[in-house]
Amino acid sequence: MWLAVAIGAFALLELTNVVTLYVAPGSRRTNGVGIFTAWEKSKADPEIHAFVRYLVYWVAGTKLIFLALIAVILATAPERTQVAAAGVLALSIASFFWRLFPIARGMDMRGQMMPAGYSLTLGVMIGAMVAVFGIGAAVAALAG
Repeated sequence: MWLAVAIGAFALLELTNVVTLYVAPGSRRTNGVGIFTAWEKSKADPEIHAFVRYLVYWVAGTKLIFLALIAVILATAPERTQVAAAGVLALSIASFFWRLFPIARGMDMRGQMMPAGYSLTLGVMIGAMVAVFGIGAAVAALAG
């Protein structure tokens, strides 16, 4: 039961990201792209800004698909499937550290993110999500 609550809380958090990306992509809240100094710089070149906006909305759409699948799993799947989903969430979220974190960290170190140090904050938040889902899935699998 608590694993479903954790998955649901994650989904709500991600939903705020989707709304921000669609409605106010330049925001510095809920992982809006305004944290990247390149967002404002891209506005100087309409072609580049259109491409950046396309990618932002593509990410938002991908997250929306992901959230819809999570909702279906929470609403219809047996506990065993929810445990497996939590394990898959842990693995897929951990992929952030493979490609995205090194890029974000480098940008942060070059002063391309505001506030400074945000890449570490993001890394800690994502690491905590991986831990919650990974440990939760492992404990639930061992208990069941």
